[in-house]
Amino acid sequence: MKPADIDFMREAIAEARKGAALGEVPVGAVLVRDGQVIGRGFNQPISSHDPSAHAEMVALRAAAAADANYRLPDTTLYVTLEPCTMCAGLLVHSRIRRLVYGASEPRAGAVVSRAQVLAQPWMNHRVEVDGGVLAEECSDLLKTFFRDRRG
Repeated sequence: MKPADIDFMREAIAEARKGAALGEVPVGAVLVRDGQVIGRGFNQPISSHDPSAHAEMVALRAAAAADANYRLPDTTLYVTLEPCTMCAGLLVHSRIRRLVYGASEPRAGAVVSRAQVLAQPWMNHRVEVDGGVLAEECSDLLKTFFRDRRG
């Protein structure tokens, strides 16, 4: 873990809270290059009517549009929840250098919990991974959201 990881994960948590305020599952992401946030996102598949509008996808789309490039080398993605298979593949195709995530996703996590997509030998790009950054805070955000929805 690097010193700035906590600060950037806090920014991802702030993004997750924006999604929660809209009734979306509270997952947030920020993409960083050279110490600067170049893309932000929170889950919004419900409000955008887009099943691919996961926090990671939204943040990377914003950064790619700003860079006018579909590749995002030399970047670190901070996300509050371990990515799913779609988003893990997105990291490879985008050439993200490093992934930092908060809470593990034991049911559908595709980085360490289940599919381990990024570790597959046929992937043509390697992503460095650090997990568990502010994991308890990230997990509590999700638990509170689902507890409140159940009433």
